[in-house]
Amino acid sequence: MERKIEEDTAPHEEGGDDNPLWTLKQSRSGDGDDGVTLGCHASRTASKNQKVPTASLACRESVTGLGISRPASGGEAEVVEPEREDPCDRTISSLSSFSSIVHPNLSSSSSSSRGSVLSLTPPLPPSVELSAVLTDTRLTLDVYQEGAAALPLLWGSVPELLRDLQYLRLGSEDKSGLDAALDVLPHLTGLLSLAIRGHCLCDSQGDPLPGLLTTLPDSVSTLSHLKHLDLSFNQLTCVPPCLLRLPALSVLLLCHNHISALPPDLGHLSSLTFLSLMGNKLLSVPPSVGQLKALQMLDVSHNVLQQLPDEIGSLGELVKLEVSHNKLKQLPESMGSLVSLRELVIYSNELRVIPNCLNKLPLLKMYVCDNPLGKPPTPPPLPLVLDHTQTKVPKLHLKLHQQSFFVSSAGCHVFLPGGAELMFPPGCLMTTAKFRWAEKRPDRKWVWLEEHDILLSRPLELCPHGVGFLKPVEVCVPYHRAKRREVVLRTFDGQSWSTLPTELRRGSDEHSCHPGGRPARLACSSVNHFSWFMAVSRPVRDTCSVTPAGALLVSSSDPGIKLHFPPDSTAQTRAITLQVLQVSELEVQALCGDPQARVSPLLCLSQTPTLHFLQPVRVQIPLPPGVTGHTADLSLLHLLHGDPTAQTWTDITSQVSLYVTHLYAIFYITHFSWYWLWYTTQRCVSGVVRKVYQRLKQFKVQFLVLQRKMDPAQVLLQCLPANKIEGRVQSLSEQYDGPQPSDLCDLLEGEQFFAGFERGLDIVTDRPDCVEGRLCFEFYSSLKNVKEVYVCPTQGQKGPVRGQVSFYRGEIPSNLPEEVARKRKGPDSQWLATLPLRLPALNSENSFNMEELQYPPLNLGDPESGYLTEANLLSISLQIGRDWRVIGINLGMSYEELDRIQYKYRDNLGALVLDMLFHWARGQRNAGSGSVSRLVAAMIESGRRDLAEEIEDIVSLGRRKYTESLKRVGLETESSSLGEAQQ
Repeated sequence: MERKIEEDTAPHEEGGDDNPLWTLKQSRSGDGDDGVTLGCHASRTASKNQKVPTASLACRESVTGLGISRPASGGEAEVVEPEREDPCDRTISSLSSFSSIVHPNLSSSSSSSRGSVLSLTPPLPPSVELSAVLTDTRLTLDVYQEGAAALPLLWGSVPELLRDLQYLRLGSEDKSGLDAALDVLPHLTGLLSLAIRGHCLCDSQGDPLPGLLTTLPDSVSTLSHLKHLDLSFNQLTCVPPCLLRLPALSVLLLCHNHISALPPDLGHLSSLTFLSLMGNKLLSVPPSVGQLKALQMLDVSHNVLQQLPDEIGSLGELVKLEVSHNKLKQLPESMGSLVSLRELVIYSNELRVIPNCLNKLPLLKMYVCDNPLGKPPTPPPLPLVLDHTQTKVPKLHLKLHQQSFFVSSAGCHVFLPGGAELMFPPGCLMTTAKFRWAEKRPDRKWVWLEEHDILLSRPLELCPHGVGFLKPVEVCVPYHRAKRREVVLRTFDGQSWSTLPTELRRGSDEHSCHPGGRPARLACSSVNHFSWFMAVSRPVRDTCSVTPAGALLVSSSDPGIKLHFPPDSTAQTRAITLQVLQVSELEVQALCGDPQARVSPLLCLSQTPTLHFLQPVRVQIPLPPGVTGHTADLSLLHLLHGDPTAQTWTDITSQVSLYVTHLYAIFYITHFSWYWLWYTTQRCVSGVVRKVYQRLKQFKVQFLVLQRKMDPAQVLLQCLPANKIEGRVQSLSEQYDGPQPSDLCDLLEGEQFFAGFERGLDIVTDRPDCVEGRLCFEFYSSLKNVKEVYVCPTQGQKGPVRGQVSFYRGEIPSNLPEEVARKRKGPDSQWLATLPLRLPALNSENSFNMEELQYPPLNLGDPESGYLTEANLLSISLQIGRDWRVIGINLGMSYEELDRIQYKYRDNLGALVLDMLFHWARGQRNAGSGSVSRLVAAMIESGRRDLAEEIEDIVSLGRRKYTESLKRVGLETESSSLGEAQQ
């Protein structure tokens, strides 16, 4: 049989989830009537005044959505290998087009202008008016969180508007709202179409929310006019019995549920023309399926079917049968009676023979790849013969000080401190050999990280480098958890890093990182030589090879993202790589200042070789969360092209053919790079996206400077992401003491920074990580970034020392854009944070007087009226300079106090200012509230309005965080809640 890949000639002729490929815009004529503008496929700038009736548009969709092709030349069926598209999207989205053939009356009515006569908040957002969800006969509630709860609200308030309702869409992610909506359904007796689906909305991480529908009430059987029902992406375990009593039902979708068996009386649905049960757990199809005489399309793909009933040959009207991704070993001979069958999709089964009867159907196309056609049956496995002479591989547990070990030809399972494991199989060595291991600090000069990579482990060095083995040795490196990212193991050959095939698993139960804890997560790979190894996380990478015949690449992390390579798009085979970076909607809104901003996942596309495609490649991407093709303002939709080398973003919306369906955007490109879809009211979109992308790459971090309680000279320095600081401080509180963590700072993965000891403090500078008297760090978000040092007073310093530790940026990372790098030059921009560090005086025994080790107050003021942390006071003191005396007078300090401070620190202006400010702050401990306000007033009276505004910004931010923390724990005052409700 001849096999080929048949491609559709026009995008709108594909039977995928992108139908219809029209750009729909609401237009309004002079008489005030609404219409639908039909955008031509060839250009986004088609006539904007051309009106097409909705029913006519539905017919245009139906012709292309069914995907029925003309018969091949000759009298035999043509066998076609399928495009690799996501079957879920294909079946569900083709429904709208198919249903238009079966029931042309299922078309939307023209929308009418209806003002907002009812408040829908809650459950809907405040900006949503009634006219946005309800037209004459259509109610759409599946695009809003808890939208289903609005149905009982509408029925209880304006039931007259719902009595003629024909089309209803509900989301099933909210259980309580869904249950209330189900009680209203029996009253909507005029319904023609009902959709109660999951996966309509996504959470803050971009993951689709599951549907929670488990069954339907029996009262649904009263919907005698219902023709279309969609219950996909829910928790159904069986077909609800009430569905079998719907006489007019012609389209039924139960995709992606948990149905394991179909009812034996399925044949009662005599009007059924479209049935999709894809993505369930079906073991068999009942014989009663043969009674569905009107059935034209049946989809039971992605189940566990082992056979089809002979009665399936009775479906004389069947046009398409989809049974891919099952366990079918043979097809019934009765299928030769399916004279109307045009398309048979049977790929990814266990078929070894295609019945000859199917070859006699002249109009039939078959998709048969991924079947063992023509291959002999697999022989049964040989009985396992145990080798009693084989001995167990010896185990070796190393201590931290044991940096070397020996392995003989018998092999060895080596457990390294920290969780790493090495598995030497028997026979991998001819003679006993000595090996060494070491964990290295990551040096950013030779640790290789690609864009969006995160280092998960310290590099593990195994010596001697380059030593060969007779059998592969398994190297397992422990790593920190990486949520929703791909973890790979990389090795260094002395010149460059390369990625190894990686398997993830848990370590041995007997080798836990902590006593009584769970075994470590391990990234494992089999290698033939020793070198450096490290674990890295990256966005999930999907790859494929594109030949001149074309291909389809579907993202494994988001099946809605697809790359369609048409035939003759390349003259040579190309390696294609697709990475999808999920972006937090809340972060984007906060960074760009647009509360209405929405973004799709960021696409990172690459290819080898890097040549332009001969034919445009079709890219499908989901619309941003909360945005649909029917309700979106397309003037706010922007497609951004990113250059990963120059770190620039360009708005290319007007340069490409961009089409919008209900859930997806489709565009065509001829070269690969980064692409990002934005929905925003911002005007200078390119500049906004460039800034937002750079900020998203940075981590919000805080610094710790803590002293060991039993030895104040031992100081711990650490830099961690802000979400890890609180737990770290609690774990160290028993042994360490010190000031509060620093304010938030921004650092990139792998960025260098330094810690400097100032104001009378010193450290030993002959350390290898000490550069010009400062300790050098590299920040990695998943590592500890911690060092402990011994500090001492500078030479000649007597008595207690009130010093400080300041953190500064290091060299500018090479991957920063020029404008960002320019801002980081200069001493002021290199400073990150400063924290106080005190050493008590030495006594006669040359030890510290522990009772003198007291820190200044950690905050000033109170949370309600505003407070400043000690780190805030330090940063303010650094900016006071020679205005200290005027500010001290306006703070109410006496001339005698100021003179004493000036004499004590007459040669050190910084220490003088710091002592003045903290001397006043200590005096405010018993002064009640309002101390921060007094400080602001003193700054204004002293002519330092810049410092006053900075203090007010700090206080405002702290007050907001304090209010948010009260809301999280439910302690917000009743009065404030009432005040907000009145607003």
